[in-house]
Amino acid sequence: MVETPIITDELIAEHGFTKDEYKTVLAIMGRVPSFTELGIFSVMWSEHCSYKSSKKWLKTLPTDGPQVIQGPGENAGVVDIGDGKAAIFKIESHNHPSFIEPYQGAATGVGGILRDVFTMGARPVANLNALRFGSPNHPKTRHLISGVVGGIGGYGNCIGVPTIGGEVNFHPAYNGNILVNAMTVGLADTDKIFYSAAAGNGNAVVYVGSKTGRDGIHGATMASAEFSDDSEEKRPTVQVGDPFTEKLLLEACLELMATDAIVAIQDMGAAGLTSSSVEMASKGGVGVELDLDLVPARETAMTAYELMLSESQERMLMVLKPNSEKMAQAIFDKWELDFAIIGKITDTGNLVLKMHGEIMADIPVDPLVENAPEYDRPWEKTPEAPKIQARELSPPENLEDVLLELISTPDSASKRWIWEQYDHMVMADTVAGPGGDSAVVRVHGTNRGLAVTTDCTPRYCAAAPETGGRQAAAEAWRNLTAVGAKPLALTNNLNFGNPERPVIMGQVVGCIAGISDAGRVLDFPVVSGNVSLYNETNGEAILPTPVIGGVGLIDNLDRTANCAFKAEGDTIILIGDTTGWLGASLYLREVEGREVGAPPPVDLTTERKNGDFVRYLISDGQIDTCHDISDGGLLLALAEMAIAGEIGANIKSPEIDIPLFAWAFGEDQARYVITSKQSEAILGSAKSVGISAAVIGTVGGSALTLGDSISISVLDLANRHRSWLPNYMANAGE
Repeated sequence: MVETPIITDELIAEHGFTKDEYKTVLAIMGRVPSFTELGIFSVMWSEHCSYKSSKKWLKTLPTDGPQVIQGPGENAGVVDIGDGKAAIFKIESHNHPSFIEPYQGAATGVGGILRDVFTMGARPVANLNALRFGSPNHPKTRHLISGVVGGIGGYGNCIGVPTIGGEVNFHPAYNGNILVNAMTVGLADTDKIFYSAAAGNGNAVVYVGSKTGRDGIHGATMASAEFSDDSEEKRPTVQVGDPFTEKLLLEACLELMATDAIVAIQDMGAAGLTSSSVEMASKGGVGVELDLDLVPARETAMTAYELMLSESQERMLMVLKPNSEKMAQAIFDKWELDFAIIGKITDTGNLVLKMHGEIMADIPVDPLVENAPEYDRPWEKTPEAPKIQARELSPPENLEDVLLELISTPDSASKRWIWEQYDHMVMADTVAGPGGDSAVVRVHGTNRGLAVTTDCTPRYCAAAPETGGRQAAAEAWRNLTAVGAKPLALTNNLNFGNPERPVIMGQVVGCIAGISDAGRVLDFPVVSGNVSLYNETNGEAILPTPVIGGVGLIDNLDRTANCAFKAEGDTIILIGDTTGWLGASLYLREVEGREVGAPPPVDLTTERKNGDFVRYLISDGQIDTCHDISDGGLLLALAEMAIAGEIGANIKSPEIDIPLFAWAFGEDQARYVITSKQSEAILGSAKSVGISAAVIGTVGGSALTLGDSISISVLDLANRHRSWLPNYMANAGE
């Protein structure tokens, strides 16, 4: 027998408890907990699992709508897409593991989010990601990019789910703490959605999938703490993934789901067997008794503590209906996966763990969940940033040089080098892959599609969190709209630093408030998500990064749009007002080397009006070219459209009362560029509904020109745009 550690103040502190939290544990238990019980409380009350610093504010998010079947609180969110089908999706972080061990950290992030989706009965149809790396000049950045991209591609490609979209940013704030956010979207029948609430006194609790090892123990706890100089010593807390086993698990689960055997099912994600058993019991209002001697283990002499806290991958826990166990086992035997009845549902309301004939833990489930800490942490409002007036800035000498610099800066440069390593065509339903405003995947066997995107502008969130949160949701909504999709709902991944610092907590509060505003005005509810805090090293926090994953529906795939210019002579129309807003812009950061100023305001009513108009034009077949304007402003958007279409454009010198460079590179919101052969009709329609629309040029030629100020060949633009990342990754010795 392994000697059980004595519960000391030092051991309590190592498990992340405050003194008051441990007092609550003692009150719940009425005695000193065992070592295994201490570990269970530790992971269930970790920031990663309990959301103790954020749930006060998460409750303010809009989560309802006629399309919402399941909002936050389950493995993933569910929205109705009609015809008896539902989209099931979620985004989740694997930040800390990916910094410590980038390949496995990113790979198991993909594996975990896939399980969150297929545990609800959905076949995954698309993966996305949102990645943040440190400065390109940092010595670790190339290594981290290579490992993370390899892990995402290695897992997604092997399991056969297309990786079709995402975003990548670079900033020194992520030098010591990169962000790897993974998103999965799946499709299910609305009458075949599976939930996690356990039920049925005496029903079998069944463990399926891979065997349990010692990898990933303390993973949830590690993800709830800051890094320091010894972070690499935490490598043993990173899980190891096996996509081939996950593929077998996916098929076995979906085969069993086609029967009537499952009462409840839960992925073993963060905190492994602990969180899955506790959450199933809590949601069902029941108890659960497990015999840990029956848990399939791949290592010898594993303790109860290790078995309960391991985060080994590719595992599920389920509750089966009586007399269905043999049938279920036959399915998992066929797929060569472990299947073990390890316990039963009880009416005690307790989690009881037995091993070697002894009771290793006996914890009341409801207090374990309901008495978890919930903090109203002190927070400070981010000071208001000054508004930057374009007229106060010195104009650049050469607009051509500015455009070439912005099109090739790390944030704006093409990420083709990354997404070419992902299989985005497997399953043969990808309609629009990476590189556009949103990716599009066909609803199999139909002419309908789902549009998906991930978006966030961290520099806006740092300058003004509420505006930044509002803009992140609005940009996701715009990107869905730009391909012709009706936005349905969002999932969010809220990445911040240490919430115990009021400045950081103020960022959390502000960003959530902004997302809430946007969700309500845009009818874009939050149906799932993840909070990742303590993303900092030695007190240096990341930029506030509330990533939005958006999902929209296209009813007719014959009526979509993309950002590529199409044909000589097409009229280029700008939708939305341009004031030349340069605060917190890419222009200021990259050209002037200054990260200053208030970000552009986000008028959600205008966003809604302009977006609804653009979507109508696409669905009515009047336009098939559309691009939203975001980082780098109008001229960068036009350059991207020219590169995508391999054709130039002639832009008129505008008659404006602001400096030309501000018109070109300002980042005013709620704007789109469209092209059409029916410009008069579109301008008339826009005027009739009070929408700003103006002709700014025509498609044609081999160069992008702006009056007498700019004339750059599309080939030169494309070379500059596409060369930065492959050149950077090739120069590993620099």
